[in-house]
Amino acid sequence: MHRRLPHAVLIALWTSLGSSIAPTYAQAPSTPKVQSGDGHPYEITDSEVWDVPDPVSNRGYQVFVALPPSYATQPQRRYPVLYVTDADYAFPIIRQLGRRLNVEGPQIEEFILVGLSYGKGEDGRVSRQRDYTPTPNGPSTASPNSIHGHARAYQQYLRDQVKPFINARYRADPARAIFLGHSYGALLGMQVLFTDPGLFSSYILGSPSIWYDKRYALKLEASYAKQNHDLRANVYLYVGAYEALRKGDRRYNQTVDMVADNRALEAALLSRKYSSLKLKSAILNDEDHLTVAPRGFTQGLKYLLPVR
Repeated sequence: MHRRLPHAVLIALWTSLGSSIAPTYAQAPSTPKVQSGDGHPYEITDSEVWDVPDPVSNRGYQVFVALPPSYATQPQRRYPVLYVTDADYAFPIIRQLGRRLNVEGPQIEEFILVGLSYGKGEDGRVSRQRDYTPTPNGPSTASPNSIHGHARAYQQYLRDQVKPFINARYRADPARAIFLGHSYGALLGMQVLFTDPGLFSSYILGSPSIWYDKRYALKLEASYAKQNHDLRANVYLYVGAYEALRKGDRRYNQTVDMVADNRALEAALLSRKYSSLKLKSAILNDEDHLTVAPRGFTQGLKYLLPVR
């Protein structure tokens, strides 16, 4: 059964995406989608919501799914799948980006988009602090009652529940599963990359919280390197230039240097000389931790899914 995902917030247009221009290439005719009106919530059309609970933790989770424009008209085709954390924020943005990049002709491959929800009925901060962090040693600024360190359990949920659900229900290319996470979401992505890299073929890791628990993620990287001689993955790292540490300048971070951390991760990976690793890292100018994600998403899609 196909359902629509209600979403109460209209996504703003970014100037970096340019003005709306009609397509100049042939498209199959489509029926315009009509919103319900009469004060009903805005709906993201051509999207679906499925309950995929975790039987181990007994927590309820949902996955949001958006199918590519050609899905119904090309029944033999299989598609790469992009799994995104923090779906309340990232899912509607990436859905629109994936379509907008192809407005004047195909720039990126079409893909199935899967948004990973927070725990049902939970505040997003509570859910992501628990599910995306690798150790219980949260930052000193966290609430005393907050829970951290369940990322391994959530990683198991992705492996045993979410991916099988998507692969069984949709025409997914099982060899092309892409992970996208920003901040704590990228921290989760680093844990997967260095403990079970084959769970995804590619990774977009944006402004990763490498600082967490005394740079625990770099310890994971070093541990992986001691036990493995190759890393088969395609990785895009991004961070905003204003995420560097510069005290006294409010445009910049005041407590941690995420640009330096990103460079440290890049340098460590390059030093391993993994023959199967493809790595690109970008410091995006004029962006901070709160503004960089849409631009990083765009560049990551263009890097990992260019039209062949």
